[in-house]
Amino acid sequence: MPSITEQFIEAAAPNMDAAKNGRALVLKKQFQSLHQSADESLLFGLCQGSGKEPYLCSADFAAPESVVYRCSCPSRQFPCKHSLGLLYAYVQGNPFTVAEVPEQLAAKRDKAAARVEKKKEESDKPKTVNKTALAKKIKVQLEGIDHLEKLTLDLVRLGIGNMNAKSAHEIEEQAKQLGNAYLPGAQAALHNYTKLFYLERGEEESAKQRETIYSEALDQLGRLHSLVKQGRAYLTRRLEDADLKPETETGIAAWLGQAWQLRELKDAGLVQNHVELIQLAFNSYDDVARKEFVDNGVWMNMATGKIQITQNFRPYKAVKHIKSDDSFFEVAQVPELCVYPGGVNPRIRWEGMIARAIKNDDCERIRNLGKADFAAVIKEVKSHIKGPLADKQPIYALNFSRIGQVNGNPVIEDKQGERLALTDEGFHDEPTSCHLLSLLPRALLDHQTLIVRFQHDLDQRLLRVKPLSIVTPSGIVRLTL
Repeated sequence: MPSITEQFIEAAAPNMDAAKNGRALVLKKQFQSLHQSADESLLFGLCQGSGKEPYLCSADFAAPESVVYRCSCPSRQFPCKHSLGLLYAYVQGNPFTVAEVPEQLAAKRDKAAARVEKKKEESDKPKTVNKTALAKKIKVQLEGIDHLEKLTLDLVRLGIGNMNAKSAHEIEEQAKQLGNAYLPGAQAALHNYTKLFYLERGEEESAKQRETIYSEALDQLGRLHSLVKQGRAYLTRRLEDADLKPETETGIAAWLGQAWQLRELKDAGLVQNHVELIQLAFNSYDDVARKEFVDNGVWMNMATGKIQITQNFRPYKAVKHIKSDDSFFEVAQVPELCVYPGGVNPRIRWEGMIARAIKNDDCERIRNLGKADFAAVIKEVKSHIKGPLADKQPIYALNFSRIGQVNGNPVIEDKQGERLALTDEGFHDEPTSCHLLSLLPRALLDHQTLIVRFQHDLDQRLLRVKPLSIVTPSGIVRLTL
């Protein structure tokens, strides 16, 4: 059984209200009996609810990386407040006596084990692909690329200076065909350009604001042009391939909008086994272009030292039915980690994990994996962001000598005296953090490791960084969430 803490329960809860109600059940002493199996892999008990008969609730740790919660109550939340209350009772030290597993629970466990075994057998079988249907889909995507090229050329002919909210809306209406052509990623890339012109310009808009918009718009146009060129080349190569395999060396498939399944990632060999991950930062934001909320986690892979990200997408229309991710303050022990094709900070996913407390050795490991030579990192980042489809805001761990101010502006300095400006400008999807630096103890601003997100100021042609968290020998101080 994994270590059960209040944080573990909150992470399992579908929302904070469910966790609060589960804790209240323990305070009100609603549990009539509390038991555990002889092998300590199952917690179960009876909890008095609104019905006449008490509910039988349980937490099954037969597979510790994927806990199963069951309850006889009619709630549609999983886990429900009764199962969460059961865990709170365990954390608070209530006595759990060893007892035989109730027959109805034992039957469900047996069925679950059979399903897992069947799923494993099916996953071992080679996946059959309808190549005729897939080839037809790729041809439709190529037609969509032609439409994207036409829209991009229309935008170039119209000119950035003539764009406004009306023309942006007209282009977006025409871009709906990209979604029908199985190119949602390309459609979102086009929306990233048009959304720059949602607001009508007025006389109050400064020249600096216009210049910033124009610089970003020019960069987005370059991205659209590259997406057309690389997307067409990729789809043509795939169509000519007898196996019609997607490309795994670059992220072009994701740019076009391919929703990778875990099975596809595993079949492509994009898997790492027995990995430990530590979350360094977390934030949620509203992606207007894609019309969805995104929960974005920043993680350090303790095996490779790479900083990787998790993304949980919650479309507007389905937001009530998809559980949001949250901050995670422990070490995630992942038996099987799937890594998406990508660049500096690839996306990752997993199906199950076991949590353990962060130790000082873990923090020291992160610090040892940090980059101490800012000049080398700057060179690496500049080389990376030259690619039109590259992530323009990569994340790095920097070992710094000190954090201070120059002319009233915060900067970070390495032991060679190389400096990087700290800023919150240009990071619209993350909360501000620079103002928090002045509130920190001086010890946190000297000889520590700073997790930063780079940003290229297109107007000043200057690389700047946003602080996300500080890693000390004994812990992680988050500056965002």
